[in-house]
Amino acid sequence: MLVFGAVAVAMAAKKDNVKFETTRIDFGNVPSKGGLVEMDYVFTNIGSSPISVVTVTNGGCHCTKPQFPKEPIAPGKSGKIVIKFDPRSYKGEVNRSVKVQFSDKSKRVKLSFTGVVIP
Repeated sequence: MLVFGAVAVAMAAKKDNVKFETTRIDFGNVPSKGGLVEMDYVFTNIGSSPISVVTVTNGGCHCTKPQFPKEPIAPGKSGKIVIKFDPRSYKGEVNRSVKVQFSDKSKRVKLSFTGVVIP
C-alpha cells in the first residue's frame, strides 16, 4: 500500500470552522497492480464548537473508499480523512474527487487526487 501525506495548500470551509492542510494530492505514477494508494487529508477544527464529518462521497466509483472519524472533533483538534484508491481498473491519467459534508451545514469541501496509473 502506498501512502501519500498532505502538502501545504490551505483551504477553509465556509464559516471558517474547518481548515484542511491540503485539498489536492498528486500521487504520481503507480503500477496498476501495485496495491491500494492511500491519501491522507488532515483537517483542523478552527471553530468554537465540536464538528463532525457527516458524509464523504466515494466519487461515484467503487475504486475509491473513504474513511473518516466518526466522533466529533473538538475545537483546536485535528482529524484525518483517508481516501483509498484501487488502481487495478485504471490506466493512464487519474483525476478524481470526493466531497465532504460537515455537521455545521457549511458548503461541502471537495478533496481531489490525481496521478498516473501504469499498466
